[in-house]
Amino acid sequence: MANPTAAMLVIGDEILSGRTRDANMYHLAGKLTEAGIDLKEVRVVADDAPKIEAAVASLAHKHDHLFTSGGIGPTHDDITADCVAAAMGALIDVRDDARAILQAHYDRQGMEMNDARLRMARIPNGALLIDNPVSHAPGFSLGNVHVMAGVPKIFEAMVEGLLPTLTGGDPLLSVTVRVDRGEGDIAGPLGELAASNPNLSFGSYPFQKKDGRYGANLVIRGTDLSQINEAAARLKEIFGDDAT
Repeated sequence: MANPTAAMLVIGDEILSGRTRDANMYHLAGKLTEAGIDLKEVRVVADDAPKIEAAVASLAHKHDHLFTSGGIGPTHDDITADCVAAAMGALIDVRDDARAILQAHYDRQGMEMNDARLRMARIPNGALLIDNPVSHAPGFSLGNVHVMAGVPKIFEAMVEGLLPTLTGGDPLLSVTVRVDRGEGDIAGPLGELAASNPNLSFGSYPFQKKDGRYGANLVIRGTDLSQINEAAARLKEIFGDDAT
């Protein structure tokens, strides 16, 4: 049986403007690979409600899971929760369970639960809360859409708690073979090997050495280690002393 598929939606003007470098996609991709959930698509959208809603509706329909990051804080441009609710046809308002988590947190800090902070307790009806052990404002899962914070430390903590609750498949494994030849020499044999191994994926990542000569790291990915190792051995056989 094929592994579940996933998409990620990164939300925020600060990402598209270059002001903030996104680290969450890199982290999520690695964790999903370990969990046997195949990340197939990543989109970045601005803080624009119609665009967020359209992206959520599209990606949630195409994949088994959709993970979002960003836009669930206390400011006016934190609109992700409302957009996800609209895209999924759910009502949204301040929910007692989320309010209680936030109230307890701010009471411990000696801080007021003002209207801005209360925005973070707005959760769609029917959603399950995602624990946030860092800043305590919860994320949520609505159907197959998992809504999390954009701050990397908080996002990573939410992912850590969420992933064990999801059903994955076989972890994706990989082996790398370095070939000290240019891609023009590598492409033909690599393409033939890929065609004869449809259950594996092959990637070629070129580099240039200090002496000006070219090479490539050939990465073989799949869920069956014996097949991967067999393909790696075949590459080394094809390219002889130029492969390690």
